[in-house]
Amino acid sequence: QVQLVESGGGLVQPGGSLRVSCAASGPSFNIYAMTWYRQAPGKQRELVAAITSGGSTNYAVSVKGRFTISRDNAKNAVYLQMNSLKPEDTAVYYCRADALSGTYWGQGTQVIVSS
Repeated sequence: QVQLVESGGGLVQPGGSLRVSCAASGPSFNIYAMTWYRQAPGKQRELVAAITSGGSTNYAVSVKGRFTISRDNAKNAVYLQMNSLKPEDTAVYYCRADALSGTYWGQGTQVIVSS
């Protein structure tokens, strides 16, 4: 079973930057896509950005141009570089891995954008 651990969340001022990471362990060789989701208080979980094993990416309209997803296949890790952060980006950010063996979620990392 694949385990996912997110890190890098924290408190940042509006306009600032933050990078969150997700490390996969276990039988992660069959992962073919990794995705960042977020969930703000009182709201549904939403897709933020996704990347395939081949490097194709997809972004939510609300973050396009500000966030960048990247992946290190050798380290089984995925990153989300977040720039020009806004208070509405405040949420718990979750990593999801889609593998031949199933779909896996991390526990999440909190990002708070506030002055």
